[in-house]
Amino acid sequence: MHSERPSSISFASENQSKRAHNLRRANRSRRPWTLARACGFGTALLALGSFVIPVQYITEQPGPTFNTIGEYDGKQLITIEGEKSYPVEGQLDMTTVSVAGGPNTDVNSLYVLANFFDKASNVVPSALMYAPTTSSDEVSAQNAADMTDSQQNAEAAALTYLKKDFTEKLVVAGLADDSASADKIQENDVVTAINGEKLEHYDQLNKLVDESDGKEITVTVERDGKEHNVAVTPRYNEDSQKYLLGLYIKKDYTFPFTVNYGLEEVGGPSAGMMFALGIIDELNEVNMTGGKHFAGTGTIDSAGNVGAIGGAPQKLTGAQDAGAEIFLLPADNCADVAGRIPEGLTVIPVKTLDEAAQTVQQIGEGSKDPSDFASCPAP
Repeated sequence: MHSERPSSISFASENQSKRAHNLRRANRSRRPWTLARACGFGTALLALGSFVIPVQYITEQPGPTFNTIGEYDGKQLITIEGEKSYPVEGQLDMTTVSVAGGPNTDVNSLYVLANFFDKASNVVPSALMYAPTTSSDEVSAQNAADMTDSQQNAEAAALTYLKKDFTEKLVVAGLADDSASADKIQENDVVTAINGEKLEHYDQLNKLVDESDGKEITVTVERDGKEHNVAVTPRYNEDSQKYLLGLYIKKDYTFPFTVNYGLEEVGGPSAGMMFALGIIDELNEVNMTGGKHFAGTGTIDSAGNVGAIGGAPQKLTGAQDAGAEIFLLPADNCADVAGRIPEGLTVIPVKTLDEAAQTVQQIGEGSKDPSDFASCPAP
C-alpha cells in the first residue's frame, strides 16, 4: 500500500494530526536507540523470526514518486478544464511511503527485523498509530478522504496564490461527543461569521475560535436560508491544545474551473503542496521548473499554509532514488530528517505555498542557486 501518510476542525482533523505527530515522533526516536536496546529488539525478533511469527508492527519504506505535471499510467496526472493551461516541463514529484502492516494486519517478524536495521526504513508498533478498535477498512476510507481533501485544498491554495476568486462554505458535517455547540448548532448549518467577522476560509474559523481563550463567542450560521446568531463557549481540547467548537466541518468549495487527477491508489493528505504547485505551473504561462527535477511533500490548507507530515526520511530517500535534485520539505519536519538527508539531495524547508512557488521559480529561471536558500537548522 502506498500512502502519503497520515498526517475540518475545528475538530475532525485532530485524529489525522495525532497520527502524523506519532509518526514523526517515531521517526525522531528511531535513530538514538542505544546499542543495548537495539540488540534487545533484534534478539527478540530473531527469536520470533525462528518461528516466522507475524507481529503487530508497521513498516515504512521509501515509496514511488509521481510527477504532478507529468503522466502516470498513460494519463496526465493533473488536467484542467474550463481554464487555459500551458505546456510544462521538468518534474514536481509528490512523494510517498510504502507501508506494510496496520490495524488487524500482522507483518512477518523477519521482515520487521530487516526493516529495523535498514536506515531508509522505519518500524512503528501498530498500537502507537491506531486504536485497538480501528479497522483496516476505516484506515483506507480515511486515507481516501484525506486525499480528496488535500486535492480540494490544493486547488483553493493555488487559486489564492494566483489571485483568482472562489467560494468556500464551512458546512457542519456533525458534532463531536460532548460538543460545546450541542443544542445550538446543527448538522448542515453553514458557519458564516464569528463575533461578526465574516469567515473567508476554514483556518480563519479555527484561529478566531482559539483566540476566544474559552470566553463566550457569537457564532453566525445559515440554516434553511435564514441567519441565526448563537452564543457558544469553546472548550479546551488537550490533544490539539486549542479551544474548539466541537464541530466536524466540511469545506464546500466552488471553483471557476475543474481539476481532474489521474491517480487513484495513493491516499493521505500530504501531497497537497505538490498538487498546488502542479496546478500553478500548468496555469502559468512561464514554466516554473526550468526543466529541473523537484520533489516534495506537505499538507496544504486553503490559505496556503504548509503542514508537517509523517514519513519524511523515507520520502527523501524515495525522491533521491527517482533522481530529484531539490526537495521541498515542511519546515516543521526539519527535526525528523536530521542526520538522514541523502547525499546529493538539497532539502529546502518551506512554510507556505508562496515560499515553495517562489523557490521553484527562482531556481527554475536560474536567478538563484539551491545553495542560496536556507536549509534545515542543525539539531
